Amino acid sequence: MKLDELPRLSLGFLPTPVEDLPRLSGELGVSLSVKRDDFTGFGGGGNKVRKLEFLMADAVARGVQVVITTGGQQSNHARMTAAAARKFGMKPILVLRGNRPDAWQGNLLLDHILGAEVDFLDPDAYFEQINPRMQAHADAAEARGETPYIIPLGGASALGAMGYVNAIRELSEQYAATGRKAPDYICAPVGSGGTLAGMVVGCSIWWPGTRVLGIAVTGTAVPFAERIAVMANDAAELLELEQRFTPEDLRIENDYVGPGYSIPSEQGNAAILRTGHAEGVLLDPVYTGKAMAGIIDLAQRGAIEQGSDVLFVHCGGTPALFPFNEQLTADVSA
Repeated sequence: MKLDELPRLSLGFLPTPVEDLPRLSGELGVSLSVKRDDFTGFGGGGNKVRKLEFLMADAVARGVQVVITTGGQQSNHARMTAAAARKFGMKPILVLRGNRPDAWQGNLLLDHILGAEVDFLDPDAYFEQINPRMQAHADAAEARGETPYIIPLGGASALGAMGYVNAIRELSEQYAATGRKAPDYICAPVGSGGTLAGMVVGCSIWWPGTRVLGIAVTGTAVPFAERIAVMANDAAELLELEQRFTPEDLRIENDYVGPGYSIPSEQGNAAILRTGHAEGVLLDPVYTGKAMAGIIDLAQRGAIEQGSDVLFVHCGGTPALFPFNEQLTADVSA
């Protein structure tokens, strides 16, 4: 198919395993399993590796010397992009939302180890300034005689979405090899939207009966369903598919963001501890903890039907646990 014709560089340790979560399943009344994309390995692992396999292939083909991207202060995407840039002999520049910290912990520490140039933006001005700031870095690179390449927030583009189109193919092959039927739901956190866009397109090809469920971990000026439908349609066009998607085709749950993006929520922290205690699986406060909180609540309320087969895509993010140690140990006695 057209997917196999797109340039792709191998970065991830694929295929990642699918693991059943029997104790949480028993508590929630659903059959819950997890796609361990925290085990993709490269650059500390996480879902963005799949997107970078396609994006970095494009960058290498263009002779890029400077890769520029953006994200939150504890961005997994920024960390993995920095690692990918270094792998291919490029300089990474990260424009991050947040003021310069007193201590470099978690993903920021890894950004430093990877030698990334980090440019911090005031969080209140971030969305107004981010594109001009990245373009300014690109212009400066060109002025030095270097070829720049801007990767959007989260790698969210039609090309980046190919990573999760391919992931659904990988999953369909894993399930078929063990005689397992496709899940009723496949769930993932939604930040920039590229992962879900790829999942929507991939499921339309290999798992048409599976419902894609996104759990929002941030707010957005343009509703997620509208943004992701556009991206999914661009991805379908890139693959020369006739299928098209509308916002009404997408299910995004917006009630689990908590105080805001990258700010831990009470529900998310509880889900991190519950999952760790029940299954020995580590989640993070920015993405996967909030997504798991959504799955738990939806299952308990019957919004995910009892007895459903639910597959959760673990997008990684373990390094982001460590800067939030105080919030996650609030239950520890002095």
